[in-house]
Amino acid sequence: MKNKYTRRNFLKASALGAVSLSGLNMAFGSGTSSFDKTLETLLNPPPQSGASVIGLKNAPMKPVRVAFIGLGNRGKDHVELINALSPEKATIVAICDIRPAMVTEALDIINKTTSGQKPDVYQGTVEAWTEMVHRPDIDLVIIATPWIDHTPMAVYCMQQGKHVGVEVPAALTVDECWQLVNTAEERQVNCMMLENVCYGDEELWLLNMAEQGVFGTLTYGEAAYIHDLKELMFSETYYYNQWRIRHHVKYDGNLYPTHGLGPVAQYMGINRGDGFENLVSMSCLQAGLAEYSKGVNADNEFFDRSYFKHGDMNNSLIKTAKGRTILVQHDVVTYRPYSRINALAGTHGYHEGYPSRLALKGQGHGWLDKTKYDEYWNKYSHPIWTKLEAEIKKYGGHGGMDFVMIYRMIDCFNKGLPLDMDVYDAAAWSSVTPLSGISCDMGSAPVKFPDFTRGRWKEERALGIIAAV
Repeated sequence: MKNKYTRRNFLKASALGAVSLSGLNMAFGSGTSSFDKTLETLLNPPPQSGASVIGLKNAPMKPVRVAFIGLGNRGKDHVELINALSPEKATIVAICDIRPAMVTEALDIINKTTSGQKPDVYQGTVEAWTEMVHRPDIDLVIIATPWIDHTPMAVYCMQQGKHVGVEVPAALTVDECWQLVNTAEERQVNCMMLENVCYGDEELWLLNMAEQGVFGTLTYGEAAYIHDLKELMFSETYYYNQWRIRHHVKYDGNLYPTHGLGPVAQYMGINRGDGFENLVSMSCLQAGLAEYSKGVNADNEFFDRSYFKHGDMNNSLIKTAKGRTILVQHDVVTYRPYSRINALAGTHGYHEGYPSRLALKGQGHGWLDKTKYDEYWNKYSHPIWTKLEAEIKKYGGHGGMDFVMIYRMIDCFNKGLPLDMDVYDAAAWSSVTPLSGISCDMGSAPVKFPDFTRGRWKEERALGIIAAV
């Protein structure tokens, strides 16, 4: 009998983790060329062609000259916040969107203020942005387009020597994650994923407590994106060309992990002393979108459809090199109230969000009462929220976290400091989407994470935001 343990199957098992031989043979039957290519990328990362950008510092820029690609739901918000920092800290050089109406709205936001900015406009064609980013007077490009465009645009901008702030997720495939890493290293530029939740007041409070040992040895976390988006996904106007629902047609897995995962990864020092090791993922059946589709307008492209691949709820469980685990949930279909869970457990305490509750060693068997909770809140709240209190109140953005994120990013450029989040964070957090899809397709087999830092995740290093004021 021919030995079924071929080198090819052994390598596949290595990438997938512990999979039974019978399951391996069943999983890798005919027609697996695209899957083979994905596993080849996992097993054989591309060679490094530039130096690491961990701790990358650039000469101070003041003001930072900013351009925008995409002026829709998120893009307009970013325009408003960058405009609020002009002219001293940042200036808006140029803006671009394929839709003239979005350009007009962005200009209206600027013109209603006294900033006096008059950015050049690029619009109307799918390639207009490429002309814009060749300009020599741009330092930073902010990308807020549909997900599928994030990596191609970010890579092209970095190739022109521009720093990039890209909306979440930064990439959709493992290969795209490597493209971001390699291009940032080749060009020695920043690629920061604009994960605003990492700058929330609750999240920075927990980060401070974790750093100062309040939770003891960290062991476990939970993160999520739970947000009923059915109406918006079926809308023919909210998402350009209904781009978001199209992902649910084609893909299973955790499509949007970073809002919940990013902060938990920072609490645990992922890429800064610990690293993601492997992942298992499973989804429940798909029912919510199919049933909802029966009630939309008959001329809607997705009326009365049942071909959605993404299950109503995805659960992905990550194991880290230090043995910690993180549960990451994705649910944009059920009527479960909004939550990112934001749970963190350690040997001395536990926190859970929505609503925020804290339990600590020596404080009894329940949640801390309000008086005690407030003591910890006042002691460990991040000072940047106090410093920016007036601006946060004026400009807001998801309760203020958007303004804090944009302010902090621009302030780091102004001072020549490393950014709080780098391209390795963008790649690691974004890779949950394709890896969870692989795991789901393989019957919830464990899948190993690529090491985008090439071993440097083992180096203990503090986040810059910890000491920021």
